[in-house]
Amino acid sequence: MKLIINGESREFEEAMTLQNILNELSLDGKVMAAAVNMEIVKQNSWSTYILKDNDKLELLDFVAGG
Repeated sequence: MKLIINGESREFEEAMTLQNILNELSLDGKVMAAAVNMEIVKQNSWSTYILKDNDKLELLDFVAGG
């Protein structure tokens, strides 16, 4: 399965949930918001949201600054 994650093409062997991808990329607990194909996916749905081949995934973390 091919995904575009934050503009970078990545290959995975099988369909996965959004939470599985975060775990695979060691991003669990670091990502605050996620969008798939420009649609926000609520955090309580990450463990059941199944990604499809060629989905475009944006993972966001909020950084404080001034």
